Amino acid sequence: QVRLVESGGGSVQAGESLTLSCSATGFNLDYYAIVWFRQTPGGEWEDVVCLGNSDDNTYYSSSVKGRFAASKNNQNNIAYLRMDDLKVEDSAIYSCNAFAYCGSSWSEIGRLEVRGQGTNVSVSS
Repeated sequence: QVRLVESGGGSVQAGESLTLSCSATGFNLDYYAIVWFRQTPGGEWEDVVCLGNSDDNTYYSSSVKGRFAASKNNQNNIAYLRMDDLKVEDSAIYSCNAFAYCGSSWSEIGRLEVRGQGTNVSVSS
């Protein structure tokens, strides 16, 4: 069965850090770009990061650039999202998704291949 399962969410104070994990089963992450989205408590979807493969691009939304870092371990088939200096406005449900490629920008991103379930992150002041 092809799945992406996120873990590592929780409740933290502003300024603290969290690392989310995204475990893939049934397919090899090595061949896909990993895109993290988040859904805010108000229901809005936001782009977070597109992590491309070696010959592809990686880009972050301006709201998280410099604080978040995406990575991928192809040997254990897990992707990560390291989140530092968390802010209250980072509170959301975070999901990882496998896309065909990142391209040069959010408007050129490839096709969604596998959708993740989501994990909740709550940041309090």
